[in-house]
Amino acid sequence: MTHLVTDPQGSPEPGDYGPEAPVAERAAHRSRLGTAFREVVETLLLALVIYLSVRAVVQNFKVEGSSMDPTLHHGQYLLVNKAAYMRVDLEEAGRTAPFLSGLPEVRVHPFGLPKRGDIVVFRYPRDPSRDFIKRVVALPGESVEIKAGQVYVNNQRLEEPYIFDNPTYSRPPEIVASDHYFVLGDNRNNSSDSHVWGSVPLHNVIGKAWLTYWPIQDWGSIPDYAAFASK
Repeated sequence: MTHLVTDPQGSPEPGDYGPEAPVAERAAHRSRLGTAFREVVETLLLALVIYLSVRAVVQNFKVEGSSMDPTLHHGQYLLVNKAAYMRVDLEEAGRTAPFLSGLPEVRVHPFGLPKRGDIVVFRYPRDPSRDFIKRVVALPGESVEIKAGQVYVNNQRLEEPYIFDNPTYSRPPEIVASDHYFVLGDNRNNSSDSHVWGSVPLHNVIGKAWLTYWPIQDWGSIPDYAAFASK
């Protein structure tokens, strides 16, 4: 039997555990290393979960070209809110969560749909591998027309304080298709947009431009012009 060595007051001498001391110390050391390793792994996993969660909601983009002048400039970096137009399929949710079974085949957008005046990032309909950024000017079911340097929605002229200059082109009246959005660049005469290739399907929309963070002097939220024409 191993006896602890005590001092005259009966307290063990620090670090002196008899013949088994090396084994006990090694075990304690391994335990400390294991705890430290576990904490590092847990921290990394937590950081990964936070990163993926944030990435699912917010994504950064770089503006290329001058089609959104004067609002946004070439080389600016933006944060885009991908949850702004998030879609929830109720029937799919019912299949995933049994306690929600029986829900109707309905798709809902809990945070709303794109509004006139929103600046949106979307996959270019003619080449989904490319991302474009433009401003929504007409909503599904609305009539849109461009004439005499002005945009008309439902026969009402839009007031657009954000554009670089008035468009020098025209486009005859058309009705925006269901689940589609008519988008234009703020630099009307230097923008490939809906006046060239048509409206954007909702499922192509990635999110709403939210914040510009670089260059640092441009830091700030992106102005939101929500409505300029009645439905």
